[in-house]
Parts: sequence; C-alpha cells; structure tokens
Amino acid sequence: MKYYSTNKKVTGVSLEDAVVKGLAEDKGLFMPESIKVLPPSFFDTIENLSFQEMAYSVANAFFGEDVEAEALKKIVYETLNFEVPLVHVNDDIYSLELYHGPTLAFKDVGGRFMSRLLGYFIQKQNKDTKVNVLVATSGDTGSAVANGFLGVEGIHVYVLYPKGLVSPIQECQFTTLGQNITALEVDGTFDDCQVLVKSAFMDKELNEKLKLTSANSINVARFLPQSFYYFYAYAQLKALNPKLSKDELEMVFCVPSGNFGNITAGLFAKKMGLPVKRFIAANNRNDIFLNYLQTGNYTARPSVSTIANAMDVGNPSNFARVLDLYNGSHAAISAEISGVSYNDEQIAETLKKCKHETGYLLDPHGAVGYRALQEGLNDGETGIFLETAHPAKFLETVERIIGEKVEIPSKLQEFMKGEKKSLELTKDFESFKNYLLNL
Repeated sequence: MKYYSTNKKVTGVSLEDAVVKGLAEDKGLFMPESIKVLPPSFFDTIENLSFQEMAYSVANAFFGEDVEAEALKKIVYETLNFEVPLVHVNDDIYSLELYHGPTLAFKDVGGRFMSRLLGYFIQKQNKDTKVNVLVATSGDTGSAVANGFLGVEGIHVYVLYPKGLVSPIQECQFTTLGQNITALEVDGTFDDCQVLVKSAFMDKELNEKLKLTSANSINVARFLPQSFYYFYAYAQLKALNPKLSKDELEMVFCVPSGNFGNITAGLFAKKMGLPVKRFIAANNRNDIFLNYLQTGNYTARPSVSTIANAMDVGNPSNFARVLDLYNGSHAAISAEISGVSYNDEQIAETLKKCKHETGYLLDPHGAVGYRALQEGLNDGETGIFLETAHPAKFLETVERIIGEKVEIPSKLQEFMKGEKKSLELTKDFESFKNYLLNL
C-alpha cells in the first residue's frame, strides 16, 4: 500500500517511510491510497472472533502488503493482550472501556502497535540506526507511547508535555521510567508542545543530523490501529442482540475528541464496511470542530484548560484527514458527524449524576460522550461512547465531583512509586532545537 500527503505534494510513499517519517515533507499527514472494504463474511461471524483474531483481519487489510504475515500477527497479538469490554450503562447506552491496557488509556492500542511496527522496520534496516520519537501529550498519549516503547532497541522517546496541565498520575506514567524515555516539561500548552514537534520535523538541520519520527496520532501507525476496537464494539453488540440484523442495530458512536485521531479511526472503520449509522464528536470548551460544523469555516484558536484535559486542543491535527476522507465537503462531513460541546460544570454534573443513577463511574472525557448520547440519541438507535481512560487517572477531579474515594488500580499505584525525572523547556523552538542538536 502506498501513502500520500493530505497536502497532495507528496505521493507514492511506502508504509515504512510513512511510519518512520511520521509527517510528510510538505507538512501534510499521510493517508493510504485506498481503503479496503472487508467482505460480508467477516461481519457475518465477527461475534465469534476474539479481539486479537478480529484485529488481525483488520490489520491485514491495512498493513498486509507491507508486513510479513507472521510478524504482523505477532505485533497484533502482543499489542492487544488485554480486553476492551462493552459495558451497559443505561437504557440504550453502552461504554466501550478502552482503559484495560498497561497505562489504563485508549492510547495503549495505538501506542503499543506503533512501537512494535516501528521496531519491526528498524530491525529490517541498519542495526546501528537510532530513531528519535517525538511525542506531544496532553496526558494519556505520553504514558501510552512511553510505556509502549520502553526498552525497545534503537529507539529513544522524547515526551513533550505542558507544565502543570496534566494530572499528577498521568505525569508519573512517563516521567518515572528512565531508560530510553525522556520527559520534557514545556512552559506552555499542549498546542505549544505540538508546534515544537511539528517544527522539528520541518527543520532541515535537525533532520540531517537526527532520524526523527512522531508517535502522535499524526503517525499512520498510531491512529489506524485504533479502528480495531470499533469493530470489536460491533462484535460485542451483535453478540448481545443476535436476532437483529446489522442494519437494525442502528449503531451510533460518540467519541470524546481532542486531536481527532480517535474519531478518524472510526471513520476509517466505517469506510471499511462497519455498519455505523453516524458519529458524534464530543468536545469540551475547545469546540473548534463544532464551530466548523455550524459555520463551514475552520478556525484554530488557543486551547483553554478544562477538567477533560486530554481534549484541550485548539488546532486538532487530524482534522486534515477528516477533510481528506470527505474530499473537503462540509455537507458530507456534517451528514455523518454531529458535534456537541460541554463546559466543566456540565461535565462534572454528568459524572456525578451517572454515578448516582447507574453506579457507573465515568472519567471526565467519558462524561462528555455519555451526556452527548443522553441528549442526542434517537429512538431505535444504540449509542456507544468511548470511555478513554480510567477515572483514577483524574483522581482529585473525580473524587471532588462525586464526594467519594476512588480506588486506584494496582497498575497506577506502581507508577506512583517512581521518582519524577524531567527537563524543563520553554516553548521557544530554538531552545528545543539546540537541545536536540546537543544530544
């Protein structure tokens, strides 16, 4: 499979180059030249497949031409060695719990898959090759990527995160690892971190000296595997409703959206044949996409801080992929994706009310998705919201809202025992560049 840039000036790129480079030379994001539609037989029996078996079929459609079958199978099975359960919450609303991986966040899927795929390509190249992975994080990306790449030979990861704007537990997950992981604490916002990463990829001097790539969802190896769990949600829903046809299920996905890699993966799944009726992109106060849906104009703006911090993004990178998927048509995008936006008070109210009425504990991001379905689900539709991180990762916020103690899973407790090690940086690119040049 060949890849092209969303800016259309770079075409015919191999999967290996797309993964290793991360970002195209024309500053665009890589897209596959075609999206394979999975056969009806796959959907007829999907409920009988394990998560790993099903994901391998999807992965093969994306990567089978470029990765040997056994190697791809090994990558899939190592990546997805945890469950992604579909849990009934209330009425026709289900939670797809994506927090059962090593760092208790949905990005474990994409982060781990990318680490192994990049490692596969590096092993095929010169053994002496050293790749430097740059990743900006608003919270969960940093921990998932850092832990996915921890100890991988030939790769060093630099996690850039906004000082004081990630939860203490999230910070522990990537600042205490050491080895081939370096945490860079940036005096700015997530958008500032993302600008530093993108600027590094575009800097000729840096790229002549260092082999750089990204592990954000701008990388095809990060966001494409996230389509796996959309198929698995359908498989579980079908198993719960064996008498309904795929059209009768009327499945609606609500995706808490920040950088838009997660919902883009869902849109790819639909293009591959997954019977999704429609999508809802749920935002916090950073409602750039909602504004686009309402006006037809995309206007990036500085992000604002909220209690759903992983969605504090004022210029979502993957919007370029959404535009590309629909040939820039506002009408086509609006026909399949609606949008909502909630402030901190509404998010907190939803989290507290859901816990009281159903016993189900949401995290602030899941609360955005749950509320959107409560308010926007039509008769006959089944709503699935993506519960993207364990509530304990936002411990102080969640405990304050519900007025109860939240049990911290043992996986998180282990991270909290480590010693924080990070380097402080300004948001000035020249300072970041000089740091990288002097490695």
